[in-house]
Amino acid sequence: MILKEQNSSMSGLHILISAAAIVIIIVGINLAQSVVVLFLISFFLALLGTPPVLWLKEKRIPSGFAVLFVMSCMLVIVLLIGLQIGISFGSFSDELPLLQSRIREQVLDFIVLLQSKGIVVKEVFFLEYINPESIMRLTADLLTGLSSVLSDLVLIMLIVTFILLEVSSFPIKLRVVLGDPEQKFPQFIKFASEMKRYMVIKTFMSLASGIVLTFWLYILGVDYPLLWGFLAFLLNYIPNIGSIIAAIPPVILAIIQLGFGSALLVAVGYIVVNFVEGNVIEPRLMGRKLGLSTLVVFLSLIFWGALLGLVGAILSIPLTMTLKFAFESNESTKWIAVLLGPEKFEEHPVAISIKKKRI
Repeated sequence: MILKEQNSSMSGLHILISAAAIVIIIVGINLAQSVVVLFLISFFLALLGTPPVLWLKEKRIPSGFAVLFVMSCMLVIVLLIGLQIGISFGSFSDELPLLQSRIREQVLDFIVLLQSKGIVVKEVFFLEYINPESIMRLTADLLTGLSSVLSDLVLIMLIVTFILLEVSSFPIKLRVVLGDPEQKFPQFIKFASEMKRYMVIKTFMSLASGIVLTFWLYILGVDYPLLWGFLAFLLNYIPNIGSIIAAIPPVILAIIQLGFGSALLVAVGYIVVNFVEGNVIEPRLMGRKLGLSTLVVFLSLIFWGALLGLVGAILSIPLTMTLKFAFESNESTKWIAVLLGPEKFEEHPVAISIKKKRI
């Protein structure tokens, strides 16, 4: 009896210590947010640069030249996009006060129209609870925060370069550390391959969505189409709600600039592009699901977004998938991986292994 009580108290103490350690880690990450975000962006770009580097090395091109070529291409692309987006964002910021005043005028005219139809609506409802001016200001703040992160572009590119130089030798070093030159790391290789596949496909799909929407807005005559296309590309990484958030600013701008008819066409364009991408093209390219439940996807978006800001929200899925892989790799934490897994428990690898043991 005494032994059971001691074991129970030790188990409770272990849980308490683990919870305290998790809280300390979360607080530390939050305090070091700028540094963590810097490294996350670097690893994200390195993940995108790894396939072309390995392909060039397979063609017997030296590692240094392969990395130099890939980094040069990435730098040119980032600078060209950054220059064009910077010009559009500068114009948008300069005209933001005028846009906000025009939004207020449109809202007041709409209230008058509703009152003429016998619908009594207080101004405070539109100007405070549903505030289009704040949405445009938040959009500007979001893009300003992103530009401040990209101000460390030189440091980010240096980190990416060193990661790409080490990518092929890392498995060899890990085998040396473990003292087993024949170690294959099948689970880690599978996870890394799935992660790389997800990020590459998601990036190309987001880029395609951004390009299509940029042309659509340009055809309709909405101001700053390149800026809104870039915002669509960026927020498309955020699951479920990213594409909806990206559509709000251009729809509001279309209302005050071109009227409700054009705003409706803008909204239809976003709906069609995101439906085709999310329900037709992306599932076929991805092949399989992420292995995360819908609830976990939504909660991870809130958690990583609150912890790391916009970059955390964008990378919420890869970060959660990494945690899930870490939990699956340890027998004592596999139950957490099961909780993070899909709604159909039968599809989870742990469930499959349990079934095999029972058989």
